[in-house]
Amino acid sequence: MRIILFGSPGVGKGTQAKILSAKFNIPHISTGDILRQSVKDQTPLGIQAQNILNKGELVSDNIMIELIKDTFQNAKCKNGFILDGFPRSLAQAFALDKILLELNINDVILLTITADEEELVKRLTNRRACRNCGNIFNYNEIKDNNECPVCKAKNSFYLRDDDSEKVIRHRMDVFKTTTRPVLDHYEEKNMVIYINGSSSVEEVTKNIISAIEARTGKKDSISV
Repeated sequence: MRIILFGSPGVGKGTQAKILSAKFNIPHISTGDILRQSVKDQTPLGIQAQNILNKGELVSDNIMIELIKDTFQNAKCKNGFILDGFPRSLAQAFALDKILLELNINDVILLTITADEEELVKRLTNRRACRNCGNIFNYNEIKDNNECPVCKAKNSFYLRDDDSEKVIRHRMDVFKTTTRPVLDHYEEKNMVIYINGSSSVEEVTKNIISAIEARTGKKDSISV
């Protein structure tokens, strides 16, 4: 199972990626994970990337593409992968198409989780982080709003800068602007499956599994 996962901020993409990774026994990989692992392993590309990062510069698309190609050929991706956070532009999509062609990978499904924008804004602005343990919660679902349910710290909740409404709406605008051409590209290839992310986590997972089964014609042997 090879999946490219798309979704706007707050739609539950990360949660579903973890669930699908466990269900299909395939790795959830992101560009950040790939980069950090390559630097940690001190691969030739990792060393090159580290030198760039040490100078405070951004790693180029060319290096990221090569890192992704190396990752796809890793034994851990033998049975598939969930690629998260890439491609984010048409140029990256074309480069990824080339990699998939070179590696003879032709069974990729692009899952796009969607939800009402106002609901997502509400969901994200209700998030609070604990200064003590770093965990993030839906503030409305915490029984004692003054005590962290994990570390029990008192009065430790705060609103992160990237969970402010202004920042959230900007991130969503950027997502829509940069990903719409990418989705159009993959729709032409009949690769995109849209999933409504407004339901419960369990219901969204169930719908994803059903959609994958319908697309591939294979029944998932693991219960949902």
